Amino acid sequence: MSIYKTEAIVLNKYDFRETSAIVNFYTRDFGKLSGLLKGARQNPEKFASTLEPFSHNEIIFYRKRNSSLHLVSQCDTVNNFSAIRQSIPRIGLAIIITEMLNTIMPAEDKNERIFDLALASLGEIETNYNPEKIMTIFKIKLLAESGFKPHLDSCVLCDARIRGESKFSLRQGGLLCPKCYSRDTSARSIFRGTIASILHIEKNEFKNNLSLGMNPQIKKELDMVLNSFLKFHLEKELKSEKILNKLAVPV
Repeated sequence: MSIYKTEAIVLNKYDFRETSAIVNFYTRDFGKLSGLLKGARQNPEKFASTLEPFSHNEIIFYRKRNSSLHLVSQCDTVNNFSAIRQSIPRIGLAIIITEMLNTIMPAEDKNERIFDLALASLGEIETNYNPEKIMTIFKIKLLAESGFKPHLDSCVLCDARIRGESKFSLRQGGLLCPKCYSRDTSARSIFRGTIASILHIEKNEFKNNLSLGMNPQIKKELDMVLNSFLKFHLEKELKSEKILNKLAVPV
């Protein structure tokens, strides 16, 4: 076994036997990985972290070659995002980040840009007056960086350039030109401003997108398109998104 040190965001945690815990992390240098923390429940002081979901930590672990479960020997908190934990809706948004990372990202596939995106998004949710806008940006950037994004540059079926009217097809995963409408009768019309907003966010850095203006109508359609796209292609609704929608309370 080789020993490594890396930054990690806690995705979730499970009890293991009577004394230990299994924690799923999203790490800067190794992507998503699972770690066994022996004695973490019996002796919490053994690790300088409470291992709470979406906390930012630094871990030392022994990487096993023939197993997807690695032995974590040290876990120290870098940022617990304590201000987020004072607001239930903000907790919900942070949990959506961890659930999306856990659901979309493959195991042990390094992507530093996505790690930095998640970390920056959590920081903005903690301090930003409009954290729901941060979530919209995060979803678009995550889909773009992971290669899971909807096809919006041209018609997804015939590759024709979209010059005017278009519809969005969940089934095909992108825009349809008028000639291809008949290929998916369930496709729905979409504002050009919504398309432009998604393309702008995809192509610009996270910080630059924070100043992007979104009128309520565009924001509503953005969320509908993103959530419908995720639900259709993941074949399930994000649990955290469903719970947060039921809360329906101000952030």
